[in-house]
Amino acid sequence: MKTYNVKVRGINIGKGNPLVLIAGPCVIESAESAMDHARRIKKIAAGAGVPFIFKSSYDKANRSSVTSYRGPGLEEGLKVLKSISEELEIPVLTDVHRQEDVDAVAEVVDVIQIPAFLCRQTDLVVKAASTGKVVNVKKGQFMSPREMKNVVAKIESAGNKNILLTERGTTFGYNMLVNDFRALVIMGETGYPVVYDATHSVQMPGGEGTSSGGEAEYVPVLSKAAVACGADALFVEVHARPEEALSDGPNMLKLDDLEAYLEEVKRIEEAVR
Repeated sequence: MKTYNVKVRGINIGKGNPLVLIAGPCVIESAESAMDHARRIKKIAAGAGVPFIFKSSYDKANRSSVTSYRGPGLEEGLKVLKSISEELEIPVLTDVHRQEDVDAVAEVVDVIQIPAFLCRQTDLVVKAASTGKVVNVKKGQFMSPREMKNVVAKIESAGNKNILLTERGTTFGYNMLVNDFRALVIMGETGYPVVYDATHSVQMPGGEGTSSGGEAEYVPVLSKAAVACGADALFVEVHARPEEALSDGPNMLKLDDLEAYLEEVKRIEEAVR
């Protein structure tokens, strides 16, 4: 099986490379908040010796309620991400929900992310792939890991082999997700790097009625299991005050706990190596 290492600016992701952290608040709440989070995460990740890609969303289209905060929108959100990328000299990732946004997003970010709910939307996936940017696709909660080879084929059809595949849990009944850690191995059989989304895996979609719930206390133990199973990167949404976050607070890792979290997963990584 041919394996691919994916390069995100100066960071190599894939077998034989260090574990990578993709982290940031779920959504851009303000320019100041996003910059502060990015700066603090960068410092913590550097102290732990973990390569870091900043993540935050300019628009959360898949919300439980029509009144839920979605973000600052495309124009303002991209200004924030560009500022973080240039001032802190770190790569950035954001998700796209509409084909119309892709070209503008590609001018700013290093990684374009396809949300789990949209991973089978062929036109969106191919449009993102056509930019030549690294494309991170989250496996749909409704899909088996083997089906992701079809998503890979769509991206490759655009001549793009800069692909990351993310496991984020599988729907189990109502308001619950579970992880089948075989998914990391199965998706890895495509040859592309595999990411484990630790915080969305503990999400309880729609669990609060008009918003999602979550069990953030299980983020560390599931992350360790994922690293033991060969994950190449960890996707972790973090917030200084999750209880006050405007999106996905119940499943986000508290920023003050990030340093200890990275120390734990690094020990697992070293043992596996």
